[in-house]
Amino acid sequence: MHRLLPPADTGTGGRSDEPLDGPLDDAALAAHYAYPDGLTAPWVRVNFVASVDGAVSVDGRSGGLGSPADHRVFVLLRELADVVLVGAGTVRAEDYRGARRPTRGRDLPPAIAVVTGSADLDPGSRLFTDTAVPPIVLTLDSAPAQRRERIAEAGGEVVVLERLTPDLVLGELARRGLHRVLCEGGPTLLGELVAADAVDELCLTVTPLLTGGTAGRIAVGPEGTHPRPLQLVGALHEEGTLVLRYRRATPIV
Repeated sequence: MHRLLPPADTGTGGRSDEPLDGPLDDAALAAHYAYPDGLTAPWVRVNFVASVDGAVSVDGRSGGLGSPADHRVFVLLRELADVVLVGAGTVRAEDYRGARRPTRGRDLPPAIAVVTGSADLDPGSRLFTDTAVPPIVLTLDSAPAQRRERIAEAGGEVVVLERLTPDLVLGELARRGLHRVLCEGGPTLLGELVAADAVDELCLTVTPLLTGGTAGRIAVGPEGTHPRPLQLVGALHEEGTLVLRYRRATPIV
């Protein structure tokens, strides 16, 4: 993988001892994606892959858009995160399992935190049967009690919130000291985070494919959401794949 931006150490993860278009080793890539130091509140990083014509999936799954570059970044971002935040629809569509590699500096992988108002998760799925860390299931009191009980029996940690809004979801993660948040979708969850102005960073892999079809966008949210300005702070490329990194242009103080 080669760097396009930044060309030097500008405070966004670059290293001045590397050429502009030189290959990145694992250490350089980790530095490129390092979270800010000294976090005391959740920093929400979102990671998505899309085709050049904007499709977020092929045949209903994002796997059809994958590439070696995307996979390398996907694995690294999980290693850097305290928790992986994801919506239940994505868990079901992608047949999620637990993260495999330990978070850097810790002995265990990051937990998967699933947002689901209905608690409609299969207790026999890989989310529960193929994981080293119990998933955190964030749900509502209105979710059927039987579903919540089955999730708990399968080893999931059920957390009932008053609302599944970004402030309460992120507040629960903060209460647990999980500040390095990696959101992997889906589009509805990202749309809610955008509407709440809760996205600090967007990592977007653009795969050199034209897919057509009816696939949706990476974010779907309420009408009237104010556009959120972002700043391009990183751009990598490998065999036609662009790996982009954006941060909010005006950080919340």
